[in-house]
Amino acid sequence: MSKYRFLDWLVCLCSTFHSEYSEYFFHHSKTQYYKPDTPFLLNTALIPKMFVSINYSTQKHWETVSALISHLCSNNFFDDFLTSHILFLPFSFLSFFLSCRNQMGNLLKVLTCTELEQGPNFFLDFENAQPTEGEREVWNQVNSVLQDSESILSGLQAYKGAGQEIRDAIQNPNDLMQQERAWNSVCPLVIKLKKFYSFSLRLEEALKSLLESLTCPPFTPTQHLEREQALAKQFAEILHFTLRFDELKMRIPAIQNDFSYYRRTISRNRINNMNLDIENEVNNEMANRMSLFYAEATPMLKTLSNATTNFVTENKTLPLENTTDCLSTMASVCKVMLETPEYSSRFSSEDTLLFCMRVMVGVIILYDHVHPNGAFNKSSKIDMKGCIKVLKDQPADNVEGLLNALKFTTKHLNDESTPKNIRTMLQ
Repeated sequence: MSKYRFLDWLVCLCSTFHSEYSEYFFHHSKTQYYKPDTPFLLNTALIPKMFVSINYSTQKHWETVSALISHLCSNNFFDDFLTSHILFLPFSFLSFFLSCRNQMGNLLKVLTCTELEQGPNFFLDFENAQPTEGEREVWNQVNSVLQDSESILSGLQAYKGAGQEIRDAIQNPNDLMQQERAWNSVCPLVIKLKKFYSFSLRLEEALKSLLESLTCPPFTPTQHLEREQALAKQFAEILHFTLRFDELKMRIPAIQNDFSYYRRTISRNRINNMNLDIENEVNNEMANRMSLFYAEATPMLKTLSNATTNFVTENKTLPLENTTDCLSTMASVCKVMLETPEYSSRFSSEDTLLFCMRVMVGVIILYDHVHPNGAFNKSSKIDMKGCIKVLKDQPADNVEGLLNALKFTTKHLNDESTPKNIRTMLQ
């Protein structure tokens, strides 16, 4: 809403308290009284006088101001009006606001500029969030996927490759024993790689289910994330898994070498009397899709980016902002939790802080791929400078991979519209 709507409330509030100020609410000095939703000229010098004159001690005034506060906080329509007039507000007015803890928190953030700088500010319980009845169906569906994530990571971490066997086979092309040894070493690895790829497809469907739940009307993305914390936690767990998987994959060049050898051997059909049953598991079509998947530097992140883009494309009746605002809100919430001791101290484990950092980076990358202008543009709803600063304030060993992910897996970092100071921070 516009600042004029806020002024409507201010006029109503002050005129309720003191009819003597009605003369100040004439519209452009005309004889008619000020009408709602009509722009008018406000003499800012009168603001201190109006607020100082208000007696907050009476029940009538308390109820009126409380109603105003409740409306302002629930509708989130503050803009630069309050921040531009903060110096005119007397201490007694701010003291009164401090006494209304439940209703006043968000308003005070605006008055002190923190809300404008930080965006949404609430605690996402990544450690203990449990599904409500309304979340249960989607939560169960996603949980059936996530419960296999640790075994996928363990399998990837234990991946050794068949480098030596492949080298021996290439150096001795006429030695059938070496060829068979290499083939028998590669086949189980290809089955394992298929398992990883198949999991990415399951993860893609899980992400779509979460996006449907966290972006649907009538609630805003902020309301969804705050109300449906168990689903928000699962969304975060998918991003956390994704970055961990891709970090591991980038350290294992043997994956692409093994799969390339497998495809070359199959295509040449030079194996005689060897185990070719694997083609029932990984046929040519599956091999092509797996090849594209593992050719990506960050295959899981690419999968999620494509899934999010496809979600936006397929849901034409859903505004793009519903999806991008969900991502930007998640990034803002993670940033605030990381930089606010009151929130970060509530985590029982330091691993949760790293979890929070991974999630923040993950949603930034998704936002950068989905939003037409990306995450680094000045119009972005993500405070990129603040997010990068939060990462750089952490131990270097914990965030090197995350900073590299922002550098090398985002889409718009090198656009001309990206501020130079953001590029400099990531150099």
